[in-house]
Amino acid sequence: MAAFVRQKSIPLFTKKPSSLCKSIFDFSISPRLYNSTTAPSRETQPVINSDLNKTEKSDIVISFFKEGGFSSTQLGKIVKYKPSLVSANLEKSIKPKIKIFQDLGFSGNDIADIASHNPSILFRSANNILIPSLSVLRGLLGSNEEVAKLLKKSGWFLVKDLEKTLLPNVDFLKSCCVTMEQIIRTVNSFPRFLLQNPENIRKCASKAEEMGVKRGSKMFIHAVRTVASMSDETWEMKLQAFRDLGFSEDDILRAFRKSAPAFAVSVEKMNKVKEVVVSSGKYDMACIISHPISFICSVEKRYKPRLQVLRILESKNLITKWPSFSTMYSISDEQFFDKFVGPYQHQVGHVLMPKCATRGKKTRLNES
Repeated sequence: MAAFVRQKSIPLFTKKPSSLCKSIFDFSISPRLYNSTTAPSRETQPVINSDLNKTEKSDIVISFFKEGGFSSTQLGKIVKYKPSLVSANLEKSIKPKIKIFQDLGFSGNDIADIASHNPSILFRSANNILIPSLSVLRGLLGSNEEVAKLLKKSGWFLVKDLEKTLLPNVDFLKSCCVTMEQIIRTVNSFPRFLLQNPENIRKCASKAEEMGVKRGSKMFIHAVRTVASMSDETWEMKLQAFRDLGFSEDDILRAFRKSAPAFAVSVEKMNKVKEVVVSSGKYDMACIISHPISFICSVEKRYKPRLQVLRILESKNLITKWPSFSTMYSISDEQFFDKFVGPYQHQVGHVLMPKCATRGKKTRLNES
């Protein structure tokens, strides 16, 4: 394992059960055991004793989690995923795994959040999966806080063998001159990307290079991730979609080198962006071809309201020239609001702008 992620080993932790009751918060014995006016027969006595034992065991397991800071909602998520948890062996299967996180310095709230987001971790091998994986992640990300944040997004890091997936992929990207800062940012934004088979990542890197993206460039990791996000068949369909939209082969190569993430956008959305932008009559397909990253922007939250505002301003002679396509789609909501909405709020008050554009002002501006 790479030196920068090696950590000292720590304590251990796993197991399974049955549905005993209506919910994990009502572990009362079935009324049938007590409402009978006659004493239980010899045949029913073993059943009663078994149910009593299972219920007592469940109460102990639930109490342990609640005392550890798990809320009823969090427990509900875990038990819904694996009902057998409530009859697991507390001392041998559950406590050792919780202790792994405790020994690594995770807070009770972090443990509860991680386990409720990814219940499967309570059923993973302590020595073969949890301890090695948590050590790798803490070595890579630098702190328990960052590890907890990542695990809340994706539990796959405690499912896959990181020494056979994440570490080789990180080492490969470093050899391609990708910075650790970029790698960590990508791990947080696209958790499953670097958990792929290392052979597939290398194949995708070769395809990215064939498309003209150089190792060491800031776009390289984005290009590899984009190619890795789809099958070969889907990739070919995506290239054809660009051709159908009017991109030449050179345009496609230039777009990929410049804005690889745009190739991860669905064909349906690409067509919708073209339809809305071109129908404005102010921008044409050449604008989009020159700015392929524009495919990423939301049609409903960005293009439609902004184009509507500009039409209104033009119709009222408040602007004589529309902003460039680049300015229209790329400036932040705040900037657009301050430049085109705020000064003319009485004229465009009926246009619903994104909340983030108003910075605490009313989202729907009042007309006078």
